[in-house]
Amino acid sequence: MGKCNGRCTLVVICSLQLVAALERQVFDFLGYQWAPILANFLHIMAVILGIFGTVQFRSRYLILYALWLVLWVGWNSFIICFYLEVGHLSQDRDFLMTFNTSLHRSWWMENGPGCLVTPVPNSPLAPDDHHVITVSGCLLDYQYIEVVSSALQVFLALFGFVYACYVSKVFLDDEDSFDFIGGFDSYGYQPPQKTSHLQLQPLYTAG
Repeated sequence: MGKCNGRCTLVVICSLQLVAALERQVFDFLGYQWAPILANFLHIMAVILGIFGTVQFRSRYLILYALWLVLWVGWNSFIICFYLEVGHLSQDRDFLMTFNTSLHRSWWMENGPGCLVTPVPNSPLAPDDHHVITVSGCLLDYQYIEVVSSALQVFLALFGFVYACYVSKVFLDDEDSFDFIGGFDSYGYQPPQKTSHLQLQPLYTAG
């Protein structure tokens, strides 16, 4: 029962991670955030691997899934520090998220709850083929939405890591204690004795 409960809980956690990652992937695509898009794709693959390992009793897959979650926590911690501008990180370094291929920022910057976007015509600050806008009236700034999203990922990853370690340990213990039915030791198997095909004939002697 304990193993079943652990497996079921891990499947639920992985399913929540998958839904959260797909939702995040959509908004990162809308904002052309190429670095998060790549990280989200790898995370989705790792979560699918974790679900498969849980269902198919594959402890090695769960170990790989748990190792990825360590990297995933580190990545999301970096995202949190980036948007909160911790240390020397600054949101002005947008090339970190877009690989310096575009000037886009988070999709939530212009589409957050209550945000009012006002274009600024003929601005000298506008690069070629771009326009300057002002955003006001947001109920929650976009950087805090990104922080909350990353914090949710960290929260799910921590639970996933704990349960992945637990379930993989249960699987390994079962593999070590498994006794193959019909094994040689179970039934005191004795190899067949070699028998001679030479038939002995009686020997007659003359009186």
